[in-house]
Amino acid sequence: MNFLKITIVTPVFNEELVIGSFYSRLNQVLNTLINVDHSILFVVDRCSDKSLSILRDIVEKDSSVKVLSMSSRFGHQMSLIAGIEHSKESDVIVMMDSDLQHPPELIPELIENFKKGYEVVYTIRNDTEGIGSVRKFAGNIFYYLLGYLSQVPISANASDFRLISRRVASVLVSEFHERNMFLRGIFTWMGFKQVGVEYVAQKRYAGSSKYSVSKILQFAIDGILSFSTKPLHMAVALGAFFSFAAFILIAIATIRYFIVESIPSGFTTLVVLLLLFNGTQLVVMGIMGAYIGGIYQEVKKRPRYIVDEVISKNDHS
Repeated sequence: MNFLKITIVTPVFNEELVIGSFYSRLNQVLNTLINVDHSILFVVDRCSDKSLSILRDIVEKDSSVKVLSMSSRFGHQMSLIAGIEHSKESDVIVMMDSDLQHPPELIPELIENFKKGYEVVYTIRNDTEGIGSVRKFAGNIFYYLLGYLSQVPISANASDFRLISRRVASVLVSEFHERNMFLRGIFTWMGFKQVGVEYVAQKRYAGSSKYSVSKILQFAIDGILSFSTKPLHMAVALGAFFSFAAFILIAIATIRYFIVESIPSGFTTLVVLLLLFNGTQLVVMGIMGAYIGGIYQEVKKRPRYIVDEVISKNDHS
């Protein structure tokens, strides 16, 4: 029987407290797989802690481990892209986080679905241990808005823990060159035969989440701007509605001017309307500015990431 070549791609950013435990648990699962030639690719996104040093020690002990050290902080999505581009020869690529919230024990099930003919096996969080109700509510709102605004259906609570085939990875690397990469939407848009696997995200093993409220908000905005022009359409509709309302008010004011002899002071009404219309204009301009900003980032055509160092047992470069 032919061996299945699989690479685990996992981004790392300041995970010194958990990275060793993650490697041990992942390696234990991979060693149980039959007829599978596995490797692990850590993509280190310019950490300020000892994560890279710990990974150097792991590489010295395990020839199946490789590390990409990025030259700067390029973000989670770009780390995944870098890992995929450096794993194109694998039959299967599994993307997962290194904080142990993505359970390595789910990997055999992902592989079994791949063997059934699925080229994308994505995961769906049923729940997250230890997460607060506010965070859950914010996540639900995000996926509701994304589902409503996006022209591509994205499963609620989908995560970046997924398996893709070599063919999917090849298409992603060769055909998608944009900087604003919202991978959860891109893989859905690409099509191919896909299936979802549910899991419960475990409580974070150690450390703290790298996603602040502002980063989560930016991630949500990136997802919406990448896959929907509905906000622009809504801005046009909003502008049309208030323009119509303004014409009605002008007509009423004109009629009252000629018919009613004494018109009471309308200072409050005037202020309210000015604030309302000006606020609407700013919202519409903000939406347009977000899209223009995205275009600006794309047309510069800067590299999406830069690899500072490739670390492996057989090749130190």
